[in-house]
Parts: sequence; C-alpha cells; structure tokens
Amino acid sequence: MNRRIFSRPASHLRHIRRSLTTHNTVAASSDGTFAADQPHLVNVLLWRYQILDPSSDIVNWWNHVFLVTCLISLFIDPLYFYLPYVGEMACMTTENEASVSITYYRTLADLFYLLHILFKFRTAFVAPSSRVFGRGELVMDARQIAMRYLKSDFIVDFAATLPLPQIVIWYVIPATKSKKSGQADNTLALIVLFQYIPRLFVIFPLNQKIIKTTGFIAKTAWAGAAYNLLLYMLASHVLGASWYLASIGRQLSCWKTECRAEMDAFPPCSLKFLDCDSVGQIERNYWLNATKLVTRCDAKNDDSDFKFGMFAHAFTSEVASSRFSHKYLYCLWWGLRNLSSYGQNLRTSTYIGETVFCIVLCIGGLILFARLIGNMQTYLQSMTVRLEEWRLKKRDTEEWMRHRQLPPELQERVRRFVQYKWFATRGVNEESILLSLPLDLRREIQRHLCLNLVRRVPFFAQMDDQLLDAICERLVSSLSTEGTYVFREGDPVDEMLFVIRGQLESSTTNGGRSGFFNSITLRPGDFCGEELLTWALVPNSSLNLPSSTRTVRTLTEVEAFALRAEDLKFVAIQFKRLHSKKLQHAFRYYSPQWRTWGACFIEAAWRRYKRKRLAKELAVQESLYTDWDGNFTYQQKSDDGLYNGPEEVPLVDIDNNGQHLGATILASKFAANTKRGVVQKVQVADASSSSLKMPKLFKPDEPDFSLV
Repeated sequence: MNRRIFSRPASHLRHIRRSLTTHNTVAASSDGTFAADQPHLVNVLLWRYQILDPSSDIVNWWNHVFLVTCLISLFIDPLYFYLPYVGEMACMTTENEASVSITYYRTLADLFYLLHILFKFRTAFVAPSSRVFGRGELVMDARQIAMRYLKSDFIVDFAATLPLPQIVIWYVIPATKSKKSGQADNTLALIVLFQYIPRLFVIFPLNQKIIKTTGFIAKTAWAGAAYNLLLYMLASHVLGASWYLASIGRQLSCWKTECRAEMDAFPPCSLKFLDCDSVGQIERNYWLNATKLVTRCDAKNDDSDFKFGMFAHAFTSEVASSRFSHKYLYCLWWGLRNLSSYGQNLRTSTYIGETVFCIVLCIGGLILFARLIGNMQTYLQSMTVRLEEWRLKKRDTEEWMRHRQLPPELQERVRRFVQYKWFATRGVNEESILLSLPLDLRREIQRHLCLNLVRRVPFFAQMDDQLLDAICERLVSSLSTEGTYVFREGDPVDEMLFVIRGQLESSTTNGGRSGFFNSITLRPGDFCGEELLTWALVPNSSLNLPSSTRTVRTLTEVEAFALRAEDLKFVAIQFKRLHSKKLQHAFRYYSPQWRTWGACFIEAAWRRYKRKRLAKELAVQESLYTDWDGNFTYQQKSDDGLYNGPEEVPLVDIDNNGQHLGATILASKFAANTKRGVVQKVQVADASSSSLKMPKLFKPDEPDFSLV
C-alpha cells in the first residue's frame, strides 16, 4: 500500500507561500537576515493544511501503535485497585510508592489518547453518499472533518483522555479525607470504572477499523491466538483486581459496623482508628486492647456473625497484607481460575453485592470464553487446516482404493503421488489463487516464478522477453512421481513438457517396427511433446491433436512446466517471430525426435559406406591373376583408400604385345566376367547377413515456421 498524504488545494498553498514571502521580506528589511524560526513556522503551517488518508501507511501504523497503547492503559487502570492494603493492627492504608509508579505510566498513556484526538482532526473520511460504488470519495476539507468528529466520537475520546484517577488519588481524596471519613477507596473505584467504559468504547471501534483497513489484526495465526489470549488475560486481570478491592471494601464495612457499635463503650471507638496513620496513639492503643472488633471481623473466625463469603480468601490467605507483586499475581490467578470455570467453585453469602458480582462473573466468563477462546482456537486450527484437509483426503483415497480393489502396486503409486504433491504444494491450489488476481499482477507473478526457470530451457533461451512473458503467463506446474508415463507412443499429445527437475526416459520403436528401438534420457533443460509445436504452427491445423512418436516415462520425481495445446496455439498465432532461423535451429538441435532421425540417418549412411568398401575389398582379393602373355594384373589403391581398377604390369618385352593381341582380349573378357561373379556373390552374402540390416526411419515432420 502506497503512502498517500493529501493536502489542501493549491490556492491554500499559494496563500502560505505569499504569507511566508511577506514575512521573510519584512524580517530581511528590519535586520537584514531571516528570522531564526522560519523552519518551525513552515512545519506548523504545513501541518495545519495537511490531511491524512485513512488508508495510508502512517495512519495504519498509528492505529496499531494506539491499539497497543490502549491495551496497556486498560492494564494500568485496574492497578489502582491494589493500592489499599490491610495493616497488622486492624487498620488500612495505601502504598505510596506503587501509587507514584502507576500514576506515571497512566499519564504517559493519556498522552497517546491526546495524540489520537489530534490525528482524528487531521484524518479524512469517506463521504457516505459516495459509497454506492467502489471505495468512495474522501472528504478533504478540515472544517467538515472537525465538525463530523465533534458530533460523533469526540466526547468518548475526550472522556477516555481525562486523567481522572490521578486527580482523585492525589487531590480529591486528600482534600476530602477527614478524621471521621476513613478510607475513600470506593470513590477511586467508581472513578476508574467510570473511565474504563469509554476506553473500552475506544478500543473496540479501533479494532474494527484496523480489520476494515488491513483485513486482519495479526499477520500470523500465532499472533492472532496470542492477541485473543491477551484479551482473556486482561479480563482476568480486571476481575482479580475488582475482587481484591471488593474484599477490602467488605473488610472495611465490617470494621465500620463494629466501630459504630462500640462508640458508646469505654474506651470509645473512632473511625480514625481504622487508618494506619493513627497507629501508635495512646487512645488507639487503649481501644485496641479493649475492643472486640478484631475478633468479630476476622475472616478466619467461623463463629463470627459477619459473613465474608467469596471474599474470605483475601484474608485467610493473607493476600490483603502481602506485597504488591504477591497480591497481584494471586488475584490474577483467582480471576483466571473463576473466569474459566464461570465461578462454579465460589461459595457466596446472602450479601446482595456479592451475589451480583457472581452473576456478572458467570455471564462474563461464559461470553469471554466463547468469544476469545473460540477465536484463539480458530487461529490455532487455521495453522493445521491444510494438514487436516490433506489427512481427510488421504483417508478418503485409501477407502476408495480398498472399495475398488485396486492392485497393491497401483495403490502404492497413488500414495506416492499424493504424498509428493503434498510436499510440493502443501495443499495450496496455486491456479485458483492466480486466477483470482488481476491480469497484470498475474503476469508479473508468473514472470517472477517462471522466467528464470524457463531460461534454463535452451529452446526458450533463444526467445525475446515479450515472447517469454507470453509463454510464462500460460505455463502451469506439473508434478510426476517415479514410474509415471507422461506420453505413450501413438497417444494424442495435449501439452509440451519442459523439465525443471528430475529425469525422464524417452523411447521409440518407430511405430512398432520390429528390430528398432531408440532411448534417450531427458534431464533438466530438455523438453518433450514437440509434436505439438508442429501442429500449433500450422495455420489451418485440424482440431485433432497430433500423436506422440515417443514414450516418455519418469525415472525420478519430476517437476516441470506444461504448456497446453490451446495456449501453445495462441502463442504461435499471436507471435510471428517463431519463424526465425535461430528458433528453427534450436528446435531441431534440442528435439529428441530430430536427434533420433539424425542419428539413424548418419548410421544408415555409414553402413552403406562400409558395405561398399567391403565389397570392393573382396573383389580385389579375388581379382589378382596372371594373364596368358606373362603380364601380372592387380588393383592399385588410390589416395582415398579405395581400389581404382585393374592395371597391367609387363613381365616380357613390350614389343611382343602386338603378336598376342587376340589372347589379351580374351583374357580381359575373362577377368571382367570373374569380377562380376565376385560382386554378385558379395551382394548375396550381404543380403543374408542380419548384422548389416538397418530399418528405414522416416524423417519427422518439420515445423513450417515460414507459414506463421
């Protein structure tokens, strides 16, 4: 997503430029230099007229940051409930050190809420009337944005930003605390709970806004599960803090009841004695030695008339008098345990506040467990959904093979293919994903995935980028296990296969002729199914697919790209550059069919040459003779290794040749007849020899590149 920051119209910017120019002119005329605060002034003016797109990166980033801040603030607010604690001598006070730390972090969180309000004043919105089609039109006017925000979410955001707990704990409570008032913890609790509601109203719309903009809260399943678990832990944290504060309030209520009952006794009870600041006073020591308040308000005393109910654990386990970290962890465990069990293990009294607390706990635990834990389970199951689908598909395949009583070897081949396909794709249907994308984006993805692999094929390496893009756009992946027959000789060819990984065996019997078999191994970079290219390059080719001249079987697991018949036909018709001489030579050189034809052609020519040479050598061996006039005739060997013909060498004087002319003629006729008989004999022997036979292999159909 590209960052898009919109600004006001150009007229406003021209107004800014004129005001800056006027200001600079005045400053220069007054002291000869520009004012030192010019950059600051420019930044302020630009921010004044800057409007942010709600779908931009900066707004999306801020929403995520503010979401984390909201979660932290929701975690900080209940910590105020842990400030009061019970002393050793029937008194209560607050922890000042923890109060300072909590107030500091709460103030930092409030600053983020204030920044969020400023962001909303500068963030555009989509006009409701423009949502009829598409995304809608953004409203960029700052006045309209401010009026809309003030009428909608400003009150809630402002209430969530106010530092109410800080004001109450540091100003209101000390100012209103009198010697007869005791602790004012209920006031603090009400203020915190009052502000907790608008903060919840802030975080839930923010959550929905992030999902609407990006489509998700967490990018991974683990992050989504952790997010929902964090929300569940936050609810447990709030529940535990509320239980602790209610327990303190229950203890204080018992003390106040017994103290009022002893106001007429001697020594009389005073509410100021319940504050730990009065520890050490003489009056309190006299009262503490004579009072029955400690015994009657002891949660460990079963004979006490005051029933603590589910709050008794805070005092029997001495949680109320423990250190801050100890009581926080105990209360968190209490909230998590009872929220998960819907409060089924709680033993309550007849006190109405306690009963209402348990009802809210049961309903809230049921809703949160069904919502948050259900979402977390969904996130975790999404990690293994593909694996579960593959497991069910594998089980259905096994049941189907047993039902159809397939042979064991065929069943094993099916299992190997299913396993290999899972390892290669992890159950993802790549074609369906690509088809759902726009054409331009699909073309770019296919180019990224296939171009480097396609260039490994020497035949494709001769093509230009435009032709390769068209081919990459139409290539589909093909997976084959060991022993799979990709093509069979004589079957129709419906695709060309370009090997990327693995090895295949390509063999032919030349149409089933006896005595002929040719086999080669196809490796990465080779291709098969080249008959389809010949068919595709013919402009008026029939609808019948060509027949395969070879049988192709995988020797190992093979990964390849397949170019289907209709796609190859489209590429051949649309791109005229396929008729180049360079592509013709590349096709002939790398085609197994053309290689086989060339090898057989050379072998047949060599055998004809060997047969001719052998015949002449046999003729020479039987053509040596001595003529009737004493001349010796032999075959003279030429420079090329062949014998040219008979040549006479005189053994007697050359002057006597004329006397024996008739004898010489008769001898020549005899030698010619003898040679003819020898050649016929060699031919008969050659016809009866099976080792020199070479069946005729017809030249394959050459693709007519010029007709395209």
